[in-house]
Amino acid sequence: MSDQVNQADKLFKIFDKLQSEIGKVIVGQEDVIRLVLTSIFCQSHSLLVGVPGLAKTLLIQTISEVLELDFNRVQFTPDLMPSDIIGAETLNKDREFEFNKGPIFANIILADEINRTPPKTQAALLEAMQERSVTIAGKRYELDKPFFVLATQNPIDQEGTYPLPEAQLDRFMFNIQLDYPSYEEEKEIIKRTTGNSKPILSSILNKKEIIEIQNLVREVPVTDNVIEYAVTLTQKTRPNRESSAEITNQYVSWGAGPRAAQFLVLGAKCNALLRGKYSPDIEDVQAVAIPILSHRMVKNYKAEAEGLTTEDIIRKLF
Repeated sequence: MSDQVNQADKLFKIFDKLQSEIGKVIVGQEDVIRLVLTSIFCQSHSLLVGVPGLAKTLLIQTISEVLELDFNRVQFTPDLMPSDIIGAETLNKDREFEFNKGPIFANIILADEINRTPPKTQAALLEAMQERSVTIAGKRYELDKPFFVLATQNPIDQEGTYPLPEAQLDRFMFNIQLDYPSYEEEKEIIKRTTGNSKPILSSILNKKEIIEIQNLVREVPVTDNVIEYAVTLTQKTRPNRESSAEITNQYVSWGAGPRAAQFLVLGAKCNALLRGKYSPDIEDVQAVAIPILSHRMVKNYKAEAEGLTTEDIIRKLF
């Protein structure tokens, strides 16, 4: 137990260093950085949604650099094929088939504008995200550890896009919404990006240390009342059931599944560690609830007509 406490104290200090190092490149976006790091420490994936120019790609590149992880970027386009992501078997000079690995064989995969490719290609990520492996011609290939998919999506450009299937969305721990910078933040961005100086980043963690943090998050003790709160909150999102909330019955067509409750507890554990606590409370569950539940709930026409967002509904469920 004392060793785990020491590890928790060390992670709390490391998180400050990570924020400071990432802040050399990324202005503001503290909540976004915290959520992305939380998903990494929870062995999960994140979907970043925001208009062009909010540094989504730069943020992921910067995080991969300070975490000393192999990074590959895949630009999703309508003509992208599954083999362009996972690789394919080709004939070598000896007329024998050999597997040429695709860009998915890295620690961090940036799936840029993931909704621009058809569902068949999007589905190529499903096995990799869940099983940390890919299967080609009946043979299974393990992916490097740690492994994360950080996908980006543009919410305003609907021309030539394909909505992500529910099964694909459910693989993402967080749906992270990026907003415009404040006036002061935008001034600082302009100052940093219109000159010749380029910040030099230092590595704060390595692969082995990240895996140790992932194991630490799993070992964090959780009281029954926190688990009960996470399960109750998840069940309240499901309409027309005994446990449903009134606002859910009015405005929601489909609610979150059991994976949401799992992520609520895992996210609360990590959130507690990053805030210097040894065990999560209900506030830690609420701190991660909106990005976990928002993409797992489907609003009905009444909610659309009244301009109600899933975030509004989740806040009322608190």
